[in-house]
Amino acid sequence: MLDKKIWLELQEYIWTHQNEDILEVRESTLYKEAPILQEDSEVLELEEFIKNNRKPTLQQVLFEYIDRKGVKDSIIYKKAGMDRKHFSKIRSNADYRPKKTTVISLAFALELDEVETEDLLGVAGYSLSGSDTYDLVIRFFLEKRIHDLDRVNGALDEMELKTLGGM
Repeated sequence: MLDKKIWLELQEYIWTHQNEDILEVRESTLYKEAPILQEDSEVLELEEFIKNNRKPTLQQVLFEYIDRKGVKDSIIYKKAGMDRKHFSKIRSNADYRPKKTTVISLAFALELDEVETEDLLGVAGYSLSGSDTYDLVIRFFLEKRIHDLDRVNGALDEMELKTLGGM
């Protein structure tokens, strides 16, 4: 159960941020599709672009954060509510893309800040939306630097949202 102060702050935070994002979406423009590549030179140019702009993988970024923390993998995956087999799949399979909730759980286990969490989510192909209640709850706890998964899960459960690992 959340204490009343955190509960009220969380509700105000969600209301404020959802309304800000609605206004931003209305102001944005729609993406227009590019034509399909026509020539071999365009294919080579595309391959060169990909090679020059490729970012680190989820595995590279995740294990860099773990190494920086100076703790064993087992401490992180247990704290994130994961089993060894699932964590091993993330470690050994560069093409494996865990669920967003798994990446968020790892971010909390690593006690990452909001920027680092967005970085980790980004390399996995995810982000935190300002219009999604679930994501706003996560962002609220990141901004407050509250990394206790039981408290985060308590708030998610209180709002009838899917909880993270570790509960």
